[in-house]
Amino acid sequence: MRFYAVIDTNVLVSAMLKWESTPGSVLELALDGPIIPVLNEAILTEYREVLLRPKFHLTPDIVTDIINSIREVAVFVDAEHIEIDLPDPKDLVFYEVVMEKRKETDACLVTGNIKHFPSKPFIVTPREMLDIILKKMDM
Repeated sequence: MRFYAVIDTNVLVSAMLKWESTPGSVLELALDGPIIPVLNEAILTEYREVLLRPKFHLTPDIVTDIINSIREVAVFVDAEHIEIDLPDPKDLVFYEVVMEKRKETDACLVTGNIKHFPSKPFIVTPREMLDIILKKMDM
């Protein structure tokens, strides 16, 4: 079973800073498991820019490796613009991509900032994403 998921940058950063964590498990499943990352070039650019911030102490080689690994397994989506007010306008691209993918199949938006998005059952925390996978795989 495959699970399409747009992974918010905060989940990726948390995974990179602490691999042995719930976000780390989500990223691991996205790189080598049932989660298929859904994104576009704008999301990849944000991933790279944020991961390269000096405060995270990630080398350019590590960032390039993780971006390339994600790119290899991801599904790219050209999303239509959506008129919606979000607390952080930079989050709009994640919402647009998940909504575009949902036109053809189920997809989740995995975020650590659940309050930054509308309350929808497909907008989930990393823990909720893992629970969805476990529940479906037990069936």
